[in-house]
Amino acid sequence: MAAGDFYFAINATFRFLLVHYGEEALAAYWRAMGDEYYAPLAQRFRLGGLREVERYWREFFAKEPGGDVEVTRTGSRVDIDVRECPAIGWLKSHHREVVPCYCRHCHHVSSAIAGQAGLGFSVEGGGGACRQRFSPEDAA
Repeated sequence: MAAGDFYFAINATFRFLLVHYGEEALAAYWRAMGDEYYAPLAQRFRLGGLREVERYWREFFAKEPGGDVEVTRTGSRVDIDVRECPAIGWLKSHHREVVPCYCRHCHHVSSAIAGQAGLGFSVEGGGGACRQRFSPEDAA
């Protein structure tokens, strides 16, 4: 099994929740994941600031199969430019139907993490290419 095969499970989980409980329940699931499962990561971001945000995302995307992602930090923000999302690319290359709202999980999960860390988060784009930004909360 390849590491990217986990995307099959994620996509199937999102689809199950969407079909059986609706999009708002799916969004609530994503927010809870950010608030609960990723609470230790939020604490790391709170303590380490943007330097830790940059370090985490660089390491994260270095381990992901495929994709084309650049992580940069300036003094006031961390930008994550996803030119080709590893998850979307993996699913499509394996002929899987991607849940239409799949990309929204980044907004909900990362917004919850950032909020706990005292940071702002924004994302523009979707469908396999986006720009995500972590910044001090008052600048978000």
